[in-house]
Amino acid sequence: MSDHMQGADSAGPSHRAVETGVGIAMAVFALVVIAGSIKAGIGWGSEGPKAGFFPFYVGLVVLACSIVNIVQVRIERTRGDLFANWGQLRQVMAVVIPSAIYVAVIPWTGIYIASAVLIAFFMRRLGNYAWSFLSPIAIGVPLIFFIVFERWFLVPLPKGPVEAWLGY
Repeated sequence: MSDHMQGADSAGPSHRAVETGVGIAMAVFALVVIAGSIKAGIGWGSEGPKAGFFPFYVGLVVLACSIVNIVQVRIERTRGDLFANWGQLRQVMAVVIPSAIYVAVIPWTGIYIASAVLIAFFMRRLGNYAWSFLSPIAIGVPLIFFIVFERWFLVPLPKGPVEAWLGY
């Protein structure tokens, strides 16, 4: 690879920036857990520990570990190297963003419709498959899950308006 190409490909966040960001995110998460645990009660009741007892202490451990990681990465001088270039992060986001949207729309569409759309999207966008190939798979996989979970195991999965229209 030429020097020009390597220079263009080397732009991106450093290990230090990513590790600091993850440490801060985990610390914020731990603070949310601690606050929720305090609301639920962290003491000991007549029947045993209250609902927030164990989450409170787990939150404290996560917070402490996050602080240690943040301090360690800020002190350490050898983690300034490249974490990933922007092109690699775009590839990761090409999977993360549609997956997050999938999870977000399940309450409104149900798991079966959302799954069919996600499978079709990934097969078309990332795999470049023809519609004639991906359509039976995108429809068939959720249908198989419906049969296995709803009919055989009797485990209800989130349903949307289409399932309600069909009487399920």
